[in-house]
Amino acid sequence: MATFRSFQELDSWNLARELVREIYYISRTTELHKDYGLKDQIQRSSVSIMSNIAEGFERNSRKEFIRFLNIARGSSAEVKSQLYVLLDIGYIDEKTFNKLYKKTSYISKTLLGLINYLIKK
Repeated sequence: MATFRSFQELDSWNLARELVREIYYISRTTELHKDYGLKDQIQRSSVSIMSNIAEGFERNSRKEFIRFLNIARGSSAEVKSQLYVLLDIGYIDEKTFNKLYKKTSYISKTLLGLINYLIKK
């Protein structure tokens, strides 16, 4: 954590922020805007990724940071699963699905890299 002065410097947090913007855009511009339950769930899951990264960083404990990064990884898995629902019921096309799925997978991968770095440090 000494390497970074703030959570805003973390690539994983910035990527999660981008993902949230994209999820909210889809929530406004597709049929998802009428599906209140699913819309709420995917928005909350995506926001949870960036929120847990930030909260864990601010805990000032490596162990706690790792715990929150693992929670963020769990939230990214939720988003990936929910993206399949959006695709399967026709709220997004395959191109949008692939773009968002790749981004979410990459976020999860960067989180795992950060976790491994913190464990070894």
